[in-house]
Amino acid sequence: MKNLKTLLLIAVFTLGIGGVANAQKMGHIDFEKLVAEMPQTKALKLSIEKLGKTYQDEIEGMGKKLDAKMKKYTAEQNTQTKDTNEKRALEVQQDRAKYEQARQVAYQEMQKKQSDDLGPIIEKAQIAIEGVAASKGILYVLDASVGKGLLVKKGEDLFNDVKAKLGF
Repeated sequence: MKNLKTLLLIAVFTLGIGGVANAQKMGHIDFEKLVAEMPQTKALKLSIEKLGKTYQDEIEGMGKKLDAKMKKYTAEQNTQTKDTNEKRALEVQQDRAKYEQARQVAYQEMQKKQSDDLGPIIEKAQIAIEGVAASKGILYVLDASVGKGLLVKKGEDLFNDVKAKLGF
């Protein structure tokens, strides 16, 4: 019976030490902030802004042409035949549909570019985090940016180490 109590005490003590050791192998990083500060993300943002400006100029040009056509047709409607006015109304309707379609396509292409180009950036950040965690013997890395819900940050903050590994 005495030996059983001693073994039980040793087992509890060993498990307690193991739990403390595992607790020390945690880290955290603000993943959103890391990705936002990466040079590739900043370059992507500039690229998307440039693409957006190009699309905006094209779409605004289409809009100005449509407005000019509508003003012209409105001013001339009393001097035109009913058949001509109907054709013009259909033409304006088709031009308006092309204008709306161009806006949607531009938005979708910008979203696709951002999604496609952001994937490799995120992957690079994850690989760097895994490398830093492995070099420091950290088993768990929590994302401190998820809803800013990390209330206690007793693990190691890996942000600066990962930035250094990524070279910025």
